[in-house]
Amino acid sequence: MSAALVKELRERTGLGLLECKKALAEAGNDVEAAIEALRKSSGMKAAKKAGRIAADGVVSMRIAEDGGYGILVEVNSETDFVARDENFLAFVGQVTDSVFDSRSDDVEALKSGAIEEAREALVQKIGENIGIRRAVVVDGDGVLGGYVHGNKRIAVLVELKGGDQDLARDVAMHVAAVNPQVVSPEHMPQEMIDKERDIFTAQAQESGKPAEIIEKMIDGRIKKYLSENSLTEQAFVKDPDTTVGKLVKAAGAEVISFSRFEVGEGIEVEKVDFADEVAAQLNG
Repeated sequence: MSAALVKELRERTGLGLLECKKALAEAGNDVEAAIEALRKSSGMKAAKKAGRIAADGVVSMRIAEDGGYGILVEVNSETDFVARDENFLAFVGQVTDSVFDSRSDDVEALKSGAIEEAREALVQKIGENIGIRRAVVVDGDGVLGGYVHGNKRIAVLVELKGGDQDLARDVAMHVAAVNPQVVSPEHMPQEMIDKERDIFTAQAQESGKPAEIIEKMIDGRIKKYLSENSLTEQAFVKDPDTTVGKLVKAAGAEVISFSRFEVGEGIEVEKVDFADEVAAQLNG
């Protein structure tokens, strides 16, 4: 078997030495036939790894030059080591390009065609499950601004009515840092308020105070809850002496919406004992 053939196959597939040698041997030293066989098996390998939880990764953001729309994307890997890998980041770029060009947040549509082929090839190359978790497209009639935290684990898009991109970016930076739930108190879902009220009621009743005092305590805690979780009521991170609402209003603007992606939020990761994991692999 020619060392040059093995080298060529490794360069074209990114696979290990032994796997390339085996593929060439089975293909009679035909590089193209070996690649075809590996592509078929890569789908099997990707499927085997699909059951593993990918809760790490990166987020990506892009805004159109004319400010007409912007997108957020989250692509997951199993480890932060792979999340920093240049091959993984190149794939994230492909996904970002696709979402941006199509202006569609349909992640299921990305699970076929060229993007899915690239994902399966990457899974085969790096040995981890890779998943396109979510995307959002914000079509803004107003001003769009965004912010991506340096480690690419948090990204935010903010839409303002009035103001400029610098202001929108400042608000996006605040959203990244503080993570409000809604734009303003009136946007808080009633079920969330009811849930908090139930909790506060149970806590207040343990105080043994009169009913009218308890009611005032509950109202005060609900008001505090709404102010702490509403963007416009929060103290601005770059100037705690003012709120985000006052900052935006002073610029003649209004916050219309925000979208915030944080890597892995909401994904439950099963904790596996390392010794048990090794034993399982040896027995598997």
